This record gives sequence, C-alpha cells and structure tokens, in this order.
Amino acid sequence: MQHSNSTVIGTAGGTFLSVLPNLHSEDVLKTVILASVGAVVSFSISLVLKFLIKKHKK
Repeated sequence: MQHSNSTVIGTAGGTFLSVLPNLHSEDVLKTVILASVGAVVSFSISLVLKFLIKKHKK
C-alpha cells in the first residue's frame, strides 16, 4: 500500500493539532527534564562500562 505525502502530512498535522490543546506546560517541562536526565544517565553508564571493559581486558 502506497501513501502519498499529502496524506501523511495531513495525518501528522491533524494528530499534532488534536493533541496540542491537551498539552500543559508542566507536562512539556517534565518531559524535557526526564529526557535530559535519561540521556545523561545513559551516557554516563556507557562511559563506565567502556572503562570497566577496557580495564578488564588488560
């Protein structure tokens, strides 16, 4: 099944506009903070694991 670009854009735009009135600034802020914390923790754990693997190989 093929989708035209206008159908995909229309569906995405309609979904976005229907969700927009239900978003509260507190929810957006909470999401940004949680995403930032998750990224920092993920990066930190990957660095620690990389260090431990490198140390273990020696």
